[in-house]
Amino acid sequence: MEQSGTPLTEINFDGIVGPSHNYAGLSLGNIASASHAGDPSYPRAAALQGVAKMRGNLARLGVQGFLLPLPRPNGALQQALALDGTEPPQLRAAPWSASSMWTANAATVSPAPDTADGRCHLTPANLVTMLHRAQEWPDTQAQLRIAFGDTKHFAVHDAVPPTFGDEGAANHMRLCESHGAPGVEVFVYGKPGGRFPARQHDQASRLVARAHGLAPERTVFIEQNPEAIAAGAFHNDVVSVANGRVLFTHAEAFADQHGAYDAIRKAFPALEVVEVPSSAVSLEEAIRTYLFNAQLLTLPSGEMALIVPEECRESPAVWGWVEQMLAGNGPIRQVIPVDVRQSMANGGGPACLRLRVVCDPATVDPRFLLDEAKADLIERTIAQHWPLQIDPSDIGTQSLADSVIAARLALLDALDLAQLG
Repeated sequence: MEQSGTPLTEINFDGIVGPSHNYAGLSLGNIASASHAGDPSYPRAAALQGVAKMRGNLARLGVQGFLLPLPRPNGALQQALALDGTEPPQLRAAPWSASSMWTANAATVSPAPDTADGRCHLTPANLVTMLHRAQEWPDTQAQLRIAFGDTKHFAVHDAVPPTFGDEGAANHMRLCESHGAPGVEVFVYGKPGGRFPARQHDQASRLVARAHGLAPERTVFIEQNPEAIAAGAFHNDVVSVANGRVLFTHAEAFADQHGAYDAIRKAFPALEVVEVPSSAVSLEEAIRTYLFNAQLLTLPSGEMALIVPEECRESPAVWGWVEQMLAGNGPIRQVIPVDVRQSMANGGGPACLRLRVVCDPATVDPRFLLDEAKADLIERTIAQHWPLQIDPSDIGTQSLADSVIAARLALLDALDLAQLG
Protein backbone atom coordinates (compact mmCIF):
# COMPACT_ATOMS: atom_id res chain seq x y z
CA MET A 1 0.00 0.00 0.00
CA GLU A 2 1.29 3.46 -0.85
CA GLN A 3 2.11 5.60 2.14
CA SER A 4 -0.93 7.65 3.03
CA GLY A 5 -0.68 11.36 2.32
CA THR A 6 2.93 11.14 1.15
CA PRO A 7 3.43 11.96 -2.55
CA LEU A 8 6.46 9.78 -3.13
CA THR A 9 8.03 9.83 -6.57
CA GLU A 10 11.28 8.64 -8.09
CA ILE A 11 13.82 11.41 -8.62
CA ASN A 12 16.91 10.82 -10.74
CA PHE A 13 19.91 12.70 -9.33
CA ASP A 14 22.43 13.00 -12.14
CA GLY A 15 26.09 13.73 -11.53
CA ILE A 16 27.29 16.94 -13.16
CA VAL A 17 30.47 15.98 -15.02
CA GLY A 18 33.39 17.63 -13.26
CA PRO A 19 35.94 19.96 -14.86
CA SER A 20 38.76 17.41 -14.40
CA HIS A 21 37.05 14.77 -16.59
CA ASN A 22 39.91 12.83 -18.21
CA TYR A 23 40.85 9.48 -19.71
CA ALA A 24 43.56 8.04 -17.49
CA GLY A 25 42.34 4.43 -17.80
CA LEU A 26 42.23 3.85 -14.06
CA SER A 27 39.44 1.27 -13.90
CA LEU A 28 40.54 -2.37 -14.28
CA GLY A 29 37.73 -4.41 -15.80
CA ASN A 30 36.13 -1.39 -17.46
CA ILE A 31 36.87 -2.08 -21.12
CA ALA A 32 35.76 1.33 -22.39
CA SER A 33 37.95 3.11 -19.85
CA ALA A 34 40.97 0.97 -20.75
CA SER A 35 40.48 1.35 -24.50
CA HIS A 36 40.39 5.17 -24.29
CA ALA A 37 43.27 5.53 -21.82
CA GLY A 38 45.55 8.37 -22.89
CA ASP A 39 43.04 10.01 -25.21
CA PRO A 40 42.31 13.72 -24.87
CA SER A 41 39.07 14.41 -23.00
CA TYR A 42 36.58 17.22 -23.45
CA PRO A 43 35.18 18.19 -20.02
CA ARG A 44 32.99 21.04 -21.30
CA ALA A 45 31.32 18.84 -23.91
CA ALA A 46 30.93 16.02 -21.38
CA ALA A 47 29.22 18.24 -18.83
CA LEU A 48 26.91 19.82 -21.41
CA GLN A 49 25.93 16.36 -22.69
CA GLY A 50 24.98 15.45 -19.13
CA VAL A 51 22.87 18.58 -18.65
CA ALA A 52 21.09 17.89 -21.94
CA LYS A 53 20.19 14.40 -20.69
CA MET A 54 18.87 15.92 -17.45
CA ARG A 55 16.77 18.42 -19.40
CA GLY A 56 15.20 15.61 -21.40
CA ASN A 57 14.19 13.67 -18.30
CA LEU A 58 12.96 16.82 -16.56
CA ALA A 59 10.62 17.37 -19.51
CA ARG A 60 9.48 13.73 -19.45
CA LEU A 61 9.03 13.31 -15.70
CA GLY A 62 8.57 16.82 -14.31
CA VAL A 63 11.25 16.31 -11.65
CA GLN A 64 15.03 15.92 -11.84
CA GLY A 65 17.87 16.28 -9.37
CA PHE A 66 21.62 16.60 -9.58
CA LEU A 67 24.76 16.10 -7.51
CA LEU A 68 27.87 18.23 -7.79
CA PRO A 69 31.46 17.39 -8.74
CA LEU A 70 33.72 16.56 -5.80
CA PRO A 71 36.82 18.67 -5.03
CA ARG A 72 39.64 17.84 -7.44
CA PRO A 73 42.53 17.41 -7.38
CA ASN A 74 42.14 15.77 -3.98
CA GLY A 75 45.00 17.27 -1.97
CA ALA A 76 44.64 14.75 0.87
CA LEU A 77 45.05 11.82 -1.52
CA GLN A 78 47.96 13.53 -3.27
CA GLN A 79 49.71 13.85 0.07
CA ALA A 80 48.88 10.27 1.10
CA LEU A 81 50.40 8.97 -2.14
CA ALA A 82 53.65 10.90 -1.51
CA LEU A 83 53.68 12.11 -5.11
CA ASP A 84 57.06 13.44 -6.18
CA GLY A 85 57.11 12.92 -9.94
CA THR A 86 58.65 9.44 -9.85
CA GLU A 87 55.30 7.66 -9.35
CA PRO A 88 53.39 5.78 -12.09
CA PRO A 89 51.06 8.07 -14.07
CA GLN A 90 48.01 6.17 -12.81
CA LEU A 91 48.83 7.16 -9.23
CA ARG A 92 49.38 10.76 -10.29
CA ALA A 93 46.00 10.77 -12.06
CA ALA A 94 43.92 9.20 -9.26
CA PRO A 95 43.42 12.42 -7.23
CA TRP A 96 42.11 14.11 -10.39
CA SER A 97 39.43 11.56 -11.24
CA ALA A 98 35.99 12.93 -12.11
CA SER A 99 34.40 9.50 -11.59
CA SER A 100 31.93 10.84 -8.99
CA MET A 101 29.91 11.92 -12.05
CA TRP A 102 28.61 8.34 -12.04
CA THR A 103 26.20 8.78 -9.16
CA ALA A 104 24.83 5.24 -9.58
CA ASN A 105 27.85 4.49 -7.38
CA ALA A 106 27.22 7.30 -4.92
CA ALA A 107 25.07 5.25 -2.56
CA THR A 108 22.56 2.47 -2.09
CA VAL A 109 19.08 3.89 -1.52
CA SER A 110 16.15 2.18 0.21
CA PRO A 111 12.92 4.22 0.05
CA ALA A 112 10.74 4.80 3.09
CA PRO A 113 8.09 2.16 2.20
CA ASP A 114 10.76 -0.56 2.40
CA THR A 115 12.45 0.33 5.69
CA ALA A 116 11.64 -0.51 9.29
CA ASP A 117 11.60 3.11 10.49
CA GLY A 118 9.70 4.54 7.50
CA ARG A 119 12.58 6.80 6.40
CA CYS A 120 14.55 6.77 3.16
CA HIS A 121 18.00 5.31 3.92
CA LEU A 122 21.16 6.12 1.94
CA THR A 123 24.51 4.38 2.44
CA PRO A 124 27.44 5.91 0.53
CA ALA A 125 29.42 3.31 -1.39
CA ASN A 126 32.99 2.78 -0.18
CA LEU A 127 34.21 1.86 -3.71
CA VAL A 128 37.36 0.38 -2.20
CA THR A 129 38.26 -1.83 -5.17
CA MET A 130 39.61 1.15 -7.13
CA LEU A 131 41.88 3.82 -5.60
CA HIS A 132 40.50 6.64 -7.71
CA ARG A 133 36.98 5.84 -6.52
CA ALA A 134 37.72 4.92 -2.90
CA GLN A 135 38.47 8.61 -2.20
CA GLU A 136 34.88 9.64 -2.99
CA TRP A 137 32.62 8.56 -0.18
CA PRO A 138 33.36 11.13 2.56
CA ASP A 139 32.72 14.03 0.16
CA THR A 140 29.72 12.24 -1.31
CA GLN A 141 28.32 11.72 2.17
CA ALA A 142 28.77 15.42 2.97
CA GLN A 143 26.75 16.29 -0.09
CA LEU A 144 24.04 13.70 0.64
CA ARG A 145 23.70 15.05 4.18
CA ILE A 146 22.84 18.46 2.76
CA ALA A 147 20.58 17.30 -0.07
CA PHE A 148 18.77 14.82 2.18
CA GLY A 149 19.28 16.63 5.47
CA ASP A 150 15.70 16.31 6.75
CA THR A 151 16.26 13.60 9.35
CA LYS A 152 12.54 13.07 9.76
CA HIS A 153 12.49 11.65 6.24
CA PHE A 154 16.08 10.53 5.54
CA ALA A 155 18.92 8.62 7.20
CA VAL A 156 22.39 8.98 5.67
CA HIS A 157 24.78 6.29 6.93
CA ASP A 158 28.54 5.88 6.93
CA ALA A 159 30.03 3.65 4.25
CA VAL A 160 30.40 -0.09 4.78
CA PRO A 161 33.74 -0.99 6.45
CA PRO A 162 36.45 -1.24 3.77
CA THR A 163 36.89 -4.98 4.37
CA PHE A 164 33.87 -5.44 2.10
CA GLY A 165 33.71 -3.70 -1.27
CA ASP A 166 30.46 -1.84 -1.90
CA GLU A 167 29.60 -0.20 -5.25
CA GLY A 168 26.22 1.32 -4.39
CA ALA A 169 23.12 1.40 -6.55
CA ALA A 170 24.97 0.03 -9.59
CA ASN A 171 24.56 -3.42 -7.99
CA HIS A 172 21.11 -2.83 -6.52
CA MET A 173 17.63 -2.98 -8.06
CA ARG A 174 14.12 -2.38 -6.76
CA LEU A 175 10.83 -3.87 -7.96
CA CYS A 176 7.47 -2.49 -6.88
CA GLU A 177 3.87 -2.03 -7.95
CA SER A 178 4.40 1.73 -7.77
CA HIS A 179 7.30 3.84 -6.53
CA GLY A 180 5.47 4.76 -3.32
CA ALA A 181 4.46 1.18 -2.52
CA PRO A 182 6.58 -1.30 -0.55
CA GLY A 183 9.11 -2.87 -2.87
CA VAL A 184 11.45 -5.82 -3.15
CA GLU A 185 15.12 -4.89 -3.15
CA VAL A 186 17.56 -7.00 -5.13
CA PHE A 187 21.28 -6.94 -4.33
CA VAL A 188 23.68 -8.39 -6.91
CA TYR A 189 27.15 -9.42 -5.76
CA GLY A 190 30.20 -10.96 -7.39
CA LYS A 191 32.62 -13.68 -6.32
CA PRO A 192 36.38 -13.06 -6.58
CA GLY A 193 38.77 -15.15 -8.60
CA GLY A 194 38.01 -14.13 -12.15
CA ARG A 195 39.91 -12.15 -14.76
CA PHE A 196 38.67 -8.83 -13.38
CA PRO A 197 37.78 -7.78 -9.81
CA ALA A 198 34.31 -8.65 -8.51
CA ARG A 199 33.66 -5.29 -6.94
CA GLN A 200 30.49 -5.95 -4.92
CA HIS A 201 30.96 -8.16 -1.88
CA ASP A 202 28.07 -10.34 -0.70
CA GLN A 203 28.58 -9.21 2.91
CA ALA A 204 28.54 -5.54 1.92
CA SER A 205 25.11 -6.04 0.38
CA ARG A 206 23.82 -7.87 3.44
CA LEU A 207 25.23 -5.23 5.79
CA VAL A 208 23.47 -2.45 3.86
CA ALA A 209 20.19 -4.37 3.91
CA ARG A 210 20.41 -4.76 7.69
CA ALA A 211 21.40 -1.14 8.25
CA HIS A 212 18.43 0.00 6.17
CA GLY A 213 16.01 -2.17 8.14
CA LEU A 214 14.82 -4.17 5.14
CA ALA A 215 12.46 -7.08 5.70
CA PRO A 216 14.23 -10.36 4.83
CA GLU A 217 11.21 -11.67 2.93
CA ARG A 218 11.39 -8.64 0.62
CA THR A 219 15.15 -8.72 0.09
CA VAL A 220 16.91 -10.89 -2.50
CA PHE A 221 20.63 -11.56 -2.96
CA ILE A 222 21.81 -12.81 -6.35
CA GLU A 223 25.25 -13.68 -7.71
CA GLN A 224 26.36 -11.90 -10.88
CA ASN A 225 27.51 -14.13 -13.71
CA PRO A 226 31.33 -14.44 -13.47
CA GLU A 227 31.46 -14.60 -17.27
CA ALA A 228 29.69 -11.25 -17.46
CA ILE A 229 32.26 -9.72 -15.10
CA ALA A 230 35.07 -11.23 -17.20
CA ALA A 231 33.49 -9.77 -20.33
CA GLY A 232 33.54 -6.26 -18.83
CA ALA A 233 30.30 -6.00 -16.84
CA PHE A 234 32.06 -4.53 -13.82
CA HIS A 235 28.67 -3.59 -12.31
CA ASN A 236 25.32 -5.33 -12.56
CA ASP A 237 23.79 -2.26 -14.20
CA VAL A 238 25.85 -3.02 -17.30
CA VAL A 239 23.74 -6.18 -17.88
CA SER A 240 20.38 -5.55 -16.18
CA VAL A 241 18.07 -2.80 -14.92
CA ALA A 242 14.72 -2.86 -13.10
CA ASN A 243 11.78 -0.51 -12.75
CA GLY A 244 8.29 -1.10 -11.38
CA ARG A 245 7.35 -4.69 -12.18
CA VAL A 246 9.93 -5.02 -14.96
CA LEU A 247 13.38 -6.61 -14.94
CA PHE A 248 15.15 -5.82 -18.23
CA THR A 249 18.13 -8.13 -18.46
CA HIS A 250 20.59 -9.94 -20.65
CA ALA A 251 20.25 -13.72 -20.65
CA GLU A 252 23.76 -14.04 -19.18
CA ALA A 253 23.49 -11.46 -16.40
CA PHE A 254 23.33 -13.82 -13.41
CA ALA A 255 25.27 -16.89 -12.33
CA ASP A 256 22.01 -18.87 -12.22
CA GLN A 257 19.69 -16.97 -14.53
CA HIS A 258 16.47 -18.90 -13.93
CA GLY A 259 17.27 -19.38 -10.26
CA ALA A 260 17.55 -15.59 -10.02
CA TYR A 261 14.14 -15.15 -11.65
CA ASP A 262 12.63 -17.71 -9.28
CA ALA A 263 14.11 -16.02 -6.20
CA ILE A 264 12.84 -12.59 -7.25
CA ARG A 265 9.42 -13.94 -8.24
CA LYS A 266 9.06 -15.66 -4.86
CA ALA A 267 9.42 -12.24 -3.18
CA PHE A 268 7.65 -10.32 -5.95
CA PRO A 269 5.12 -12.51 -7.82
CA ALA A 270 4.18 -9.68 -10.23
CA LEU A 271 7.64 -9.77 -11.84
CA GLU A 272 7.77 -9.21 -15.60
CA VAL A 273 11.07 -10.27 -17.20
CA VAL A 274 12.18 -8.76 -20.50
CA GLU A 275 15.16 -10.93 -21.40
CA VAL A 276 17.45 -10.24 -24.35
CA PRO A 277 18.79 -13.57 -25.63
CA SER A 278 22.45 -14.02 -26.45
CA SER A 279 21.45 -15.14 -29.94
CA ALA A 280 20.05 -11.66 -30.61
CA VAL A 281 22.62 -9.54 -28.73
CA SER A 282 25.86 -11.10 -27.55
CA LEU A 283 27.13 -10.34 -24.08
CA GLU A 284 30.06 -8.49 -25.65
CA GLU A 285 27.79 -6.33 -27.83
CA ALA A 286 25.51 -5.56 -24.88
CA ILE A 287 28.54 -4.35 -22.92
CA ARG A 288 30.02 -2.41 -25.85
CA THR A 289 26.78 -0.51 -26.50
CA TYR A 290 25.54 -0.34 -22.88
CA LEU A 291 22.04 -1.41 -23.86
CA PHE A 292 21.32 -2.27 -20.22
CA ASN A 293 23.12 0.71 -18.71
CA ALA A 294 19.94 2.58 -19.51
CA GLN A 295 17.36 4.52 -17.54
CA LEU A 296 14.12 2.56 -17.38
CA LEU A 297 11.49 5.18 -16.53
CA THR A 298 7.78 5.17 -15.80
CA LEU A 299 6.33 8.13 -17.68
CA PRO A 300 3.33 10.12 -16.39
CA SER A 301 1.20 8.20 -18.92
CA GLY A 302 2.10 4.94 -17.16
CA GLU A 303 4.16 3.73 -20.12
CA MET A 304 7.78 2.76 -19.63
CA ALA A 305 10.59 4.36 -21.63
CA LEU A 306 14.17 3.18 -21.94
CA ILE A 307 16.80 5.92 -22.23
CA VAL A 308 19.79 4.37 -24.04
CA PRO A 309 23.11 5.65 -25.38
CA GLU A 310 23.30 6.62 -29.07
CA GLU A 311 25.71 3.70 -29.47
CA CYS A 312 22.69 1.36 -29.26
CA ARG A 313 21.09 2.88 -32.35
CA GLU A 314 24.38 2.48 -34.23
CA SER A 315 24.51 -1.28 -33.53
CA PRO A 316 22.53 -3.35 -36.09
CA ALA A 317 22.14 -6.21 -33.60
CA VAL A 318 20.99 -4.05 -30.70
CA TRP A 319 18.71 -1.78 -32.70
CA GLY A 320 17.25 -4.73 -34.58
CA TRP A 321 16.28 -6.30 -31.26
CA VAL A 322 14.91 -2.95 -29.99
CA GLU A 323 12.68 -2.56 -33.05
CA GLN A 324 11.45 -6.12 -32.67
CA MET A 325 10.65 -5.50 -29.00
CA LEU A 326 8.75 -2.28 -29.75
CA ALA A 327 6.72 -4.06 -32.41
CA GLY A 328 5.45 -6.44 -29.73
CA ASN A 329 3.18 -5.72 -26.78
CA GLY A 330 5.73 -5.68 -23.98
CA PRO A 331 5.93 -3.26 -21.05
CA ILE A 332 8.68 -1.07 -22.58
CA ARG A 333 6.93 1.14 -25.12
CA GLN A 334 9.59 3.75 -26.00
CA VAL A 335 13.36 3.60 -26.53
CA ILE A 336 15.03 7.04 -26.58
CA PRO A 337 18.72 7.41 -27.53
CA VAL A 338 20.79 10.18 -25.89
CA ASP A 339 24.30 11.46 -26.57
CA VAL A 340 26.60 10.81 -23.60
CA ARG A 341 29.65 9.86 -25.67
CA GLN A 342 32.19 11.53 -23.39
CA SER A 343 30.90 9.51 -20.44
CA MET A 344 30.61 6.33 -22.53
CA ALA A 345 34.26 6.56 -23.53
CA ASN A 346 35.13 6.23 -19.84
CA GLY A 347 32.66 3.40 -19.25
CA GLY A 348 29.51 5.16 -18.05
CA GLY A 349 26.14 5.17 -19.81
CA PRO A 350 22.87 6.92 -18.94
CA ALA A 351 22.27 4.72 -15.89
CA CYS A 352 25.75 5.31 -14.47
CA LEU A 353 25.07 9.04 -14.44
CA ARG A 354 22.10 8.89 -12.08
CA LEU A 355 21.14 7.92 -8.54
CA ARG A 356 17.46 7.05 -8.09
CA VAL A 357 15.83 8.30 -4.89
CA VAL A 358 12.15 7.66 -4.15
CA CYS A 359 10.92 10.44 -1.89
CA ASP A 360 8.69 13.48 -1.62
CA PRO A 361 10.46 16.24 -3.60
CA ALA A 362 9.37 18.73 -0.92
CA THR A 363 11.69 16.99 1.58
CA VAL A 364 14.82 17.48 -0.60
CA ASP A 365 17.00 20.58 -0.30
CA PRO A 366 15.72 22.55 -3.31
CA ARG A 367 19.23 23.59 -4.30
CA PHE A 368 19.70 20.05 -5.63
CA LEU A 369 16.55 20.03 -7.78
CA LEU A 370 16.67 21.10 -11.41
CA ASP A 371 14.37 23.46 -13.28
CA GLU A 372 14.85 25.11 -16.66
CA ALA A 373 16.28 28.32 -15.20
CA LYS A 374 18.77 26.38 -13.11
CA ALA A 375 19.72 24.24 -16.11
CA ASP A 376 20.43 27.46 -18.02
CA LEU A 377 22.57 28.69 -15.14
CA ILE A 378 24.53 25.43 -14.95
CA GLU A 379 25.11 25.44 -18.70
CA ARG A 380 26.35 29.03 -18.66
CA THR A 381 28.75 28.26 -15.82
CA ILE A 382 30.09 25.18 -17.59
CA ALA A 383 30.49 27.04 -20.88
CA GLN A 384 32.41 29.81 -19.14
CA HIS A 385 34.62 27.80 -16.77
CA TRP A 386 35.03 24.13 -17.77
CA PRO A 387 38.20 23.28 -19.73
CA LEU A 388 37.61 22.59 -23.41
CA GLN A 389 40.19 19.79 -23.51
CA ILE A 390 42.48 17.90 -21.15
CA ASP A 391 45.48 16.02 -22.52
CA PRO A 392 47.25 13.32 -20.47
CA SER A 393 50.27 15.60 -20.06
CA ASP A 394 48.06 18.20 -18.34
CA ILE A 395 47.34 15.94 -15.36
CA GLY A 396 49.34 17.08 -12.35
CA THR A 397 50.10 20.56 -13.61
CA GLN A 398 49.42 23.61 -11.48
CA SER A 399 47.75 25.44 -14.35
CA LEU A 400 45.14 22.69 -14.73
CA ALA A 401 44.66 22.49 -10.97
CA ASP A 402 43.97 26.22 -10.79
CA SER A 403 41.49 25.97 -13.68
CA VAL A 404 39.63 22.94 -12.27
CA ILE A 405 39.39 24.36 -8.75
CA ALA A 406 38.13 27.73 -10.01
CA ALA A 407 35.55 26.08 -12.26
CA ARG A 408 34.06 23.99 -9.47
CA LEU A 409 33.94 26.95 -7.07
CA ALA A 410 32.17 29.02 -9.73
CA LEU A 411 29.47 26.35 -9.98
CA LEU A 412 29.11 26.12 -6.19
CA ASP A 413 28.73 29.89 -5.98
CA ALA A 414 26.17 29.95 -8.80
CA LEU A 415 24.06 27.31 -7.03
CA ASP A 416 24.41 28.83 -3.54
CA LEU A 417 26.33 25.78 -2.33
CA ALA A 418 29.64 27.40 -1.39
CA GLN A 419 29.52 25.40 1.87
CA LEU A 420 30.71 22.40 -0.19
CA GLY A 421 33.86 24.27 -1.22
